[in-house]
Order: sequence, then structure tokens, then C-alpha cells
Amino acid sequence: MPSSAVSAHTFTPLLGVSTGLRSFTTLAVVAWFARSGKLPVTGTWASWIAHPAAVGLSTAAALGEYVGDKLPNTPPRTAPLPLAGRVILGGLVGAIVATALRRKVESGAAMGAAGALAGSFGGMYLRRGLTKGAGLPDLPVALSGDAAAVTLAVRSLQRLTA
Repeated sequence: MPSSAVSAHTFTPLLGVSTGLRSFTTLAVVAWFARSGKLPVTGTWASWIAHPAAVGLSTAAALGEYVGDKLPNTPPRTAPLPLAGRVILGGLVGAIVATALRRKVESGAAMGAAGALAGSFGGMYLRRGLTKGAGLPDLPVALSGDAAAVTLAVRSLQRLTA
């Protein structure tokens, strides 16, 4: 459990930012943490996230997104449907984490959704700036976005559950 409410208020939005970068990554990381017992969801509405099927499906979705993100016809993350999905998933992640940490679910959902919105637009502008502005090739920039999303999700959950 975090040592203070400030920790949860700091790291829950960062989980949303990770969701904005790669929509299913944070959900998969949350599922793995819940499955391992590091994120205590047993006996709550969120206990489903620790089920092996949820772990497997969220992991498969994250891996599929890593491939799909690199395809030329993939819509931008800020298009209405992908953006709505990221905000909803960010809210879900925030609600699950708030439940596990015995915080207000509504606050967790709001912080996760807001973080996802920020991560979606921030990630788009950063990727655009690095590829079009700085002239870097898209694939390495996209792969670094994958790594950033995973790292941000894992480190944030490690801090929240320490």
C-alpha cells in the first residue's frame, strides 16, 4: 500500500498516461500485478482482473496493439473512437487501482481517464515532433513509445504497491 494519499494521486494519473500511450498495456500490467497478488483485488468488484483469462486477453490485446500501432492504416490515437477507448480504459485502470488501494473509485477513474487523455495527446505530439520535426525514423520512435508505456505502468504500480 502507498505510504500516503499523495502517492496514489501522483501515480494513478501516470497509469492513465501509460494507457494514453498504448491503450491495453496498463490494463495488462494491472492484470499481472493482480494475478501475482501484488495488487490486492480479491473480494472486490475488480477481482476479475486477476483471473487467468483476463491476464491472457489483456496481454494478447497489448501485444496485438504493439503490432497494429506500426501499421500504416492505423488511425491516430486522437481520432474519436481510439481516444474514447483510451479514456475509458484509463478510467477502468484508475478504478481498479483505487479499489485495490481502498481509495475512492470515482477519483481513481477520473484520474486514470484524465491521464489517458493527456497521454494520448502528449504521445501524439511527441511522436510527431520526433519523426516529422527531428526527422527520426518512425519505427524506433514507436518502439520507444511501447517501452515507455510498459516502463511507466510497471514503475507506477511498483511505487503504489510498495
